Amino acid sequence: MVLMINKRNELIDDDGDNINNDCLIPPVNFANVEDQVYRSGFPQSSNFMFLQTLKLRSIIYLCPEPYPDENLEFLKAHNIRLFQFSIDGTKELSIDVLRNSITEALELLIDVRIHPVLIHCKQGKHRTGCVVGSLRKLQNWCTSSVLEEYKLYAGVKSRDTDLKFLETYDVSYLQQSLQTIIYQYHGYGSKVQRRLQ
Repeated sequence: MVLMINKRNELIDDDGDNINNDCLIPPVNFANVEDQVYRSGFPQSSNFMFLQTLKLRSIIYLCPEPYPDENLEFLKAHNIRLFQFSIDGTKELSIDVLRNSITEALELLIDVRIHPVLIHCKQGKHRTGCVVGSLRKLQNWCTSSVLEEYKLYAGVKSRDTDLKFLETYDVSYLQQSLQTIIYQYHGYGSKVQRRLQ
């Protein structure tokens, strides 16, 4: 089941039916990125019941601060794995540091074995926006659409460093890695791979 927020800020399923909103409060900046891939700001305890409906296997956390004990207990109780990428939330972050961390997070994100997955930082804007924007580039979105989606979630706080990063981020390395995975997954041996080159 895919859960979404409609224009009236109501929780609906993939058939467009309303879900009881009484106890289901999504984290700030929550959105469905792709089937079984979600994004948000930092989940609070008031969001735990909502997160249960997603049947998460994993969380990709993009901040350097330790995950709070209450959140760790929730993850443990629901058998959710936590992957942490310590990206500082500063405007002065170098593009090289950002590129390395985002690439590592993206390599993990494209592994469907960890899905359903939630990607989040503190507000679900900058760091999360860079990971999602990089995923969009991997999906062959045009740069203007990638930047528009980033700005939608960053709002008036959109960062020039992030926009420059998204404009220049090169996904060709990851595309090559994906092709290798596809060959291995479908059982293509090295002989077939040589013939295809």
